Amino acid sequence: MSRSTSRSFVRFACVAASVFLLALNDAGADAADDPVLLAVFLDQLETRDATGDRTFSWAAEAWLGKDLHKIWIKTDGERTAGITDEVELQLLVSKAIARYWDIQVGVRHDFRPSPSQTWAAIGIKGLAPYFFDIDAAVYIGASGRSAFRFEAEIEWLLTQRLILSPEIEFNAYGQNDANLGIGSGLSDIEAGIRLRYEIRRQFAPYIGVHWSKLFGNTADYANLAGMDVSETQLVIGLRAWF
Repeated sequence: MSRSTSRSFVRFACVAASVFLLALNDAGADAADDPVLLAVFLDQLETRDATGDRTFSWAAEAWLGKDLHKIWIKTDGERTAGITDEVELQLLVSKAIARYWDIQVGVRHDFRPSPSQTWAAIGIKGLAPYFFDIDAAVYIGASGRSAFRFEAEIEWLLTQRLILSPEIEFNAYGQNDANLGIGSGLSDIEAGIRLRYEIRRQFAPYIGVHWSKLFGNTADYANLAGMDVSETQLVIGLRAWF
C-alpha cells in the first residue's frame, strides 16, 4: 500500500471511530438493552477447479456495533496458480434507515490487480422481499473513475441442515482502464449455486458450481491478453460465522 493510501486509511479510520463513538453516546440509558456486539462471517473460503489452474477464493466480513450503528469490514480476493489476482478491502460506517435495511458509507481499496486503487463507497445492504440478501454500492475513484456493484443471494432450506444457496454479482464501470483490463459499461457477471451442510449453525462445508463471464470492452481486453472470457468451475469450501 502506498504512503498516500495509508494516510487515507488512517484518516477514514479516525472518522469512522468518531462516528461510532457518537452513536454509542446517543444510546445513553438504553445501553443495557442495546449492547455493543461483534460478528464475523466467513461467507466463502473455497477452492475452484476447472480445466485450467486451480483457484483459491475467499469472501469475509465483520461488524462491530449496536443495532442501528455499526462499523463493517469486508474483504474478498482470489489466487490462481500461486499468484494473487484480486484483493479488496472495505471499511464502512453503517446506519439503519429502515427495517432490514442499512446505508453504508466508507472507503474501498483494491490491492490487486496492480496498480492499486482507492474508492469512496456508498451503498445499501439489506433483506429484500422473498428473503433476497442484497448488497449494492456505488464507488467513486480518482480521475473521474466510477463503478457499481450489485450482489444478491437467497437461501433455500432443503432440510434443517441442508441448504441450497444461489447467488449473483455484477460489476459495471464508468470508463475504460486499459492498465487494469477494465472496460466501461457492464464488465462482468458471476453466478453460483452452493449446497452446504450445517454440521453446526456456525460451521458448514459446501460444494457447488461457479460461473463467470466478461462483457464489452473488458472481454476485448481479456481476448487481447489471451485470457478466457467465460469459465465454469466446480467449488468446494467452507462457510462459518462467529
